Amino acid sequence: MDYHSPYFFGYLLGVVHLLGIVAALHALFTVRTAQGAIAWAMPLFFIPYFTLIPYLIFGARSFYAYIKARRQANQEMHVAMASLNWRPWVEEALAARASASYAALRAMPKLSRMPCLANNQVELLIDGKQTFDAIFEAIEKAKEVVLVQFFIIHNDALGKALQALLLRKAADGVKVFVLYDRVGSHALPASYSQRLREGGVQIHAFATRRGWFNRLQVNFRNHRKIVVVDGVVGFIGGHNVGDEYLGADPKLSPWRDTHVRISGPVLACLQESFAEDWYWATRQLPPLILLDTYPDNGVLCQALASGPADSQETCALFFLEAIHSATRRVWITSPYFVPDEAVFAALRLAVLRGVDVRVLIPSRPDHRVVYAASSLFAFEAVRAGVRMFRYQPGFLHQKVVLVDDEISAIGSANLDNRSFRLNFEITLLTVDRDFADKVEQMLNDDFAQAREITAEDSRTTHRVQQLGMRIARLISPVL
Repeated sequence: MDYHSPYFFGYLLGVVHLLGIVAALHALFTVRTAQGAIAWAMPLFFIPYFTLIPYLIFGARSFYAYIKARRQANQEMHVAMASLNWRPWVEEALAARASASYAALRAMPKLSRMPCLANNQVELLIDGKQTFDAIFEAIEKAKEVVLVQFFIIHNDALGKALQALLLRKAADGVKVFVLYDRVGSHALPASYSQRLREGGVQIHAFATRRGWFNRLQVNFRNHRKIVVVDGVVGFIGGHNVGDEYLGADPKLSPWRDTHVRISGPVLACLQESFAEDWYWATRQLPPLILLDTYPDNGVLCQALASGPADSQETCALFFLEAIHSATRRVWITSPYFVPDEAVFAALRLAVLRGVDVRVLIPSRPDHRVVYAASSLFAFEAVRAGVRMFRYQPGFLHQKVVLVDDEISAIGSANLDNRSFRLNFEITLLTVDRDFADKVEQMLNDDFAQAREITAEDSRTTHRVQQLGMRIARLISPVL
């Protein structure tokens, strides 16, 4: 073929457009939401030379083949667990039915694969130092098994401190299992994992696909953060392992985040969630520990493990159920405010019911496109009567929901499409007045350090910025 021929580029453009049409049809048939399908299909059809390669990386994800494989792996894992008598929930689960607040979340018993359990102890861990001091202290006391799962592990001071601690516990005979997401931890050098393996720690990366192509696969990230020690104490929340979570990044410092320390029967659910992900990565079960007895007091907790292999869109439906159940207030904090139409409508309806609806988001961006889309959604929310706030001191990364007087939820899920439909997430739902009061106090402190967004902010935003926000919103379903 004569590459210098004037017809060559015409043929090349024709082939690219044909591939774009094929990709657009693929998007229409495979993308789970109408908004996402349109967001991909239109640019693939009209400007494929800009969008074809991004679609191959971000969008063409063989969704149904992956979901089928993941569900099959989960089924195999639960068959392997059957001999462990792993779900002795009956007495504890019955206690959840006595709670009027939990009963208001009418879909929750069926929405979550895991039951609501009584007799748990929960403690707020505010910001990185308190969180990692508690996690390191718990691991230091480990005698049998440590399960560690993070979306991001960095090879920085905090990451090396965790590495040294895990190596020390492995040398003491403790069985240590570490799972990290390959995309989130793409900068983690192989030497980090190799040193842990040489020291007796079992460590694996969570990947959607095996083989080289997974390097281009950025969907289905495992965004969960779970630590469980000896089946006695556990942790979930928003923190990853990196110095920035301790406030060491000048551009984002001070970093604002929240974790929860947990003990009680609900730790079985955290272990089960970890086991599903570990089994996907290794086709083996980690050791799982159930205590013989638990204290006869404590709070109701339900672990909500969500992901793209769920039969329902668990994470999105949880946000909808929580907002619809609110009669007095619903306060939400999230670093990314990119709600879908259903969640946005639920927020507007809550305002019309007279509910105090507040959303706290960052004032500093860590992802500029998402920040731009969030800004436009925030302006529209303000016009609908939602009170929107921007946290001023530093970057806000916490994921917290507070409903009325007893319901709170803290975990890894953001208020965006990726958490709703693509990421593996985990959230701890807690039903308890005293704990909700502590969450309220924490959020009031955050709101006191925030600036409320007003309608005037929208009017004074430069038109070029508004254009950028609208372009970001167009692609928000695929962010």
